[in-house]
Amino acid sequence: MWAVSSTTKTLLFTNFNFNFHFHKHNHSHFTLPLLLMSNPKTARVSTSSSPSSTPHASLRRVGTHNGSFHCDEALGCFMIRLTRKFFNAEIIRTRDPQVLEGLDAVLDVGGVYDPARDRYDHHQKGFEEVFGHGFSTKLSSAGLVYKHFGKEIIANELKVDEEHQDVNYIYLAVYRSFMEAIDAVDNGINQYDTDQPPKYVNNTHLSSRVGRFNLDWTDADQSSEKENEAFHRAMALAGSEFLDSVRFHVNSWLPARSIVMETVAARQTVDPSGEILVLKKFCPWKLHLFELEKEMKIDPPIKYVLYEDERSKQWRVQAVSVSPDRFESRKALPLQWRGLRDDVLSKDAGIPGCVFVHMSGFIGGNQTFEGALAMAKAALKL
Repeated sequence: MWAVSSTTKTLLFTNFNFNFHFHKHNHSHFTLPLLLMSNPKTARVSTSSSPSSTPHASLRRVGTHNGSFHCDEALGCFMIRLTRKFFNAEIIRTRDPQVLEGLDAVLDVGGVYDPARDRYDHHQKGFEEVFGHGFSTKLSSAGLVYKHFGKEIIANELKVDEEHQDVNYIYLAVYRSFMEAIDAVDNGINQYDTDQPPKYVNNTHLSSRVGRFNLDWTDADQSSEKENEAFHRAMALAGSEFLDSVRFHVNSWLPARSIVMETVAARQTVDPSGEILVLKKFCPWKLHLFELEKEMKIDPPIKYVLYEDERSKQWRVQAVSVSPDRFESRKALPLQWRGLRDDVLSKDAGIPGCVFVHMSGFIGGNQTFEGALAMAKAALKL
């Protein structure tokens, strides 16, 4: 039921319809919250399972501010409710310091960062907390929740202990690819070090989409009930995209890393130079390769990656770029091959079965693995 204080306009989401439907998603037991908004005053919280088998004697209470909301507290509230300590907790939206003091956790309000007391605000003077691990972006409330609870959430998704090395790999990767942008946008940090105005407006990122859930000034109903309905929709959107990111890294990113790592370890069996990789199964490899080269201190750097095109069943020779965000190759395929195809290319290269070499030299193809490997070995010498 709704309990709204006339003095503080505090809204207790005791029985808000924030229904978790738990279903199988590969090896996951977390699911996306589905908001059934038909009757918010009588809707009830229900769960069929939880991340912890320990029964909860009483529901914990997590506070954040009322009024206009942003992506960071919406996502922070979603994430903290996935943890054992705060599973399915009530969300209480208020700025009343006396109410906040009595809550089990407080996000994005209260002027205190103290993880021992589960206080996760980032607005106070002197706050400079960052994620660490080489990241220097100031944290938002979502970043603080992720910093302290992210490994638990990921370990539950993987069904392993929090100390497992795969948890740490994904913990860092999700921060890099998803969480850091939430922190930066909320703290007003520009993506580029430049005084030039952007060439275009981007209002399609998650923080912008969450912001659009706030009540419009033209809405006739500006009540706390309406505002909190909107906040829960924002939680659902931000949370679903967070879980999508975690699950992508669990189900796709991590297996790809393992494949690339095995390939890198075996590179000298392909060619004594160690500069040619062969992927036995194609997977996203570029970011993993750059990270593994750094971790494994590989020198000389790898120049070409070979893999089979699943559709054509032909083999590709791809030149490794100088960095993940650059088109320039470390060693492009030979200039004299570029733009040639089929028999003309095979004759010029002296290698049977050639199919093409791109005009930029970043990729080429051969009908067989042996032919593609011969192209890569010849390109190293030219």
